[in-house]
Amino acid sequence: MRRVIIDTDTAGDDTQAMLLSCLSDRVTVEAVTVVAGNVPFDREVENAKYTLGLAGSLDVPVYEGARQPLVKEFEHATYIHGEGGLGGDLFPDTDVESAAGFAPDEIVDRCRAAPGEVTLLCIGPLTNLALAYAREPDLPDLVDEVWVMGGNVNCEGNVTPAAEFNLWVDPDAASRVFDAFEVTLVDWGLCLRDAVFGPPEFEAVSGFDTELASFFESVTEQARAFNSDGPDDPGWTALPDSVTAALLAYPELREEVSTYHVAVDDREGLTRGYTSVDVNGVTDGDPNTHVVESVDSEAFQAVIYSLLQSRDPDSGIAAEP
Repeated sequence: MRRVIIDTDTAGDDTQAMLLSCLSDRVTVEAVTVVAGNVPFDREVENAKYTLGLAGSLDVPVYEGARQPLVKEFEHATYIHGEGGLGGDLFPDTDVESAAGFAPDEIVDRCRAAPGEVTLLCIGPLTNLALAYAREPDLPDLVDEVWVMGGNVNCEGNVTPAAEFNLWVDPDAASRVFDAFEVTLVDWGLCLRDAVFGPPEFEAVSGFDTELASFFESVTEQARAFNSDGPDDPGWTALPDSVTAALLAYPELREEVSTYHVAVDDREGLTRGYTSVDVNGVTDGDPNTHVVESVDSEAFQAVIYSLLQSRDPDSGIAAEP
């Protein structure tokens, strides 16, 4: 069983990654750390606690981390996720206390206490991890694995033509992380190829008539509207954080993984946050990042359906031939 810390800017699909991880028997979520990103920080914190409540996992501590990027000013993605991050009018107020301590410090302390045993699932900007590394330069040797949802491998970005949101928000942090850590990367392009839910999938979800299915429909409502071509088009949404969590938990979903040198452009300007992936080996950089290039999309869909219908994502894998 994987011991995991989820580092999240909780909104939209982050919630589904958290639910999947908490409800899978293959993963033990030891802590949730919150980082500035999708929506105003305090909303992200409440969203994380609310999601843990849905999973029956309020024993998992939530640590508050960086409230802004290392250097750059940034904008939230409320235009994608809604003002509160959960779509519609859902603005949770859980009355659950955050755990004492600063998230980057907690990452360091937990990895020091169990060297080589804790995996980091990073589904937001990488500010918390960069700060943790600044405190403990040996952190790359102390973690088990680092999984990152972010970047755009030889494809258009989703916040600028050059960049994906998570790495664009804090490119300085991302640059430091990719320079220091051996990362497994799930990028935006992969999510568009293998982790999209459109009208047929949402029709199936609406038939489940469960608490988690209704929550899924709510948190994706704003994104679907953003990706709609008009009033007669119900729209679609990618599930980048969910597929990253699923790939971590279920190795059998990984169809193709390649290792390349990856660097992130931390300069301000048109290419801020650009993910340079040296597919052809033309730079002198050492291959440092495992890039997931193909996913068993049908099996991933089965995992999400099982999560939403029966609160048992593992049964989606078991159901696959």
